[in-house]
Amino acid sequence: MKIYSYKDLSKQEIESICLRQLEDDATIQDRVKGIVDAVKTDGDKALFSFAKQFDQVELTQLFIGKKEIEEIAASIPAAAKAAIDTAYQNIRSFHAAQANKEEKIETMPGVTCWREARAIDRVGLYIPGGSAVLPSTFLMLGIPAILAGCKEIVVCSPPQKDGKTNCYLAYCALKLGIEKIYLVGGAQAVAAMAYGTESVPKVYKIFGPGNRYVTQAKQLIQSTTMTAIDMPAGPSEVLVLTDETANPSYVASDLLAQAEHGADSQTILVSTSNEIITKTLEQVEIQLKELPRKDVTALAIANSYAVLVKDLEQGMEFSNTYAPEHLILSTDHFEPLIPLIANAGSVFLGNLTPESAGDYASGTNHTLPTSGFAKAYSGVSLDSFVKKITFQHISPKGLENIGNTVEVLAEAEGLRAHRNAVSIRLKDIV
Repeated sequence: MKIYSYKDLSKQEIESICLRQLEDDATIQDRVKGIVDAVKTDGDKALFSFAKQFDQVELTQLFIGKKEIEEIAASIPAAAKAAIDTAYQNIRSFHAAQANKEEKIETMPGVTCWREARAIDRVGLYIPGGSAVLPSTFLMLGIPAILAGCKEIVVCSPPQKDGKTNCYLAYCALKLGIEKIYLVGGAQAVAAMAYGTESVPKVYKIFGPGNRYVTQAKQLIQSTTMTAIDMPAGPSEVLVLTDETANPSYVASDLLAQAEHGADSQTILVSTSNEIITKTLEQVEIQLKELPRKDVTALAIANSYAVLVKDLEQGMEFSNTYAPEHLILSTDHFEPLIPLIANAGSVFLGNLTPESAGDYASGTNHTLPTSGFAKAYSGVSLDSFVKKITFQHISPKGLENIGNTVEVLAEAEGLRAHRNAVSIRLKDIV
């Protein structure tokens, strides 16, 4: 990992090192467009072809149903089943608390306004399954979708080598009441849910993280169809802010945990202490050797760096510029920093709060904005699966009170029909 000193960096250099491989994204746009266009034109035929090309699997059907899901789920180890049960309950508790009914507001006598939530009828959940299959993502997306009351939940995940799914995803499907999993991955899964095929239903909004191909596909379909997306969620990333109270071995484990997602993941270490940086990088090398995915993890570490800052406040300044998906404050002095956090997907406070707790079981959602999009996007929540519809009701007294205001403003804008819609009613109630 390269080490920078914040005081030696110009504003332009800071912005430059905070960029996330945007030039790489640009080079894959044409390939993603080709995949999306093929699915749009050829439907299931294209999906079968891409499964063979990208997943090295010759499928005979594009989904598994309830009976197969039950059979596959039966093989889940007892410890994994118990862990999923605990994670399910914690995630459900956290998201259920977000269902708050808004009060009706009388903005002036006789004029009442309010909002009500309505679930998005048909949503698509993309569960990654390339270098790592993620049952935790299934829970993170499926639980709020069910709590919101979505009528149809379409689940896509890449096929395993046996042309099915694994026991962990199957058990999650049982927990969630999902009776069908579509064996489609990558950009082609996004396209299938956006346009619909002979097998895969068209949805109104697509959720789920993925690699740069998935992110590009989501952004493409959002700009060319009426299908919405949760957010741009590409390669995973973490920024760990430390001072002398941090434990280098803990910090190294957090950096490596994020790096093992894939070669294009990024881990950033920001510290007030040169000694902590040195010891953490030593621990990274020691712990890396023991990891099963050390080759992939090493590539991500090579794509990462450390920044030396004068104090934690300066570290927060850099963090807000970077806008990390995950922000870990590995310090005993995190409380004063909380009000300074402007841009982050999810925050982990203190030396005993690893980011992996949020990835799996603390309850917060791990589907978060990456690549700096935390400056404008939130992570997935119950609100992501609903629409908020506004209502208003005006009584005769209310129309008398608000009528003249509307007439004057409509006239000022030259919209006479707008004015008349009020005036014609006022005549009948006066």
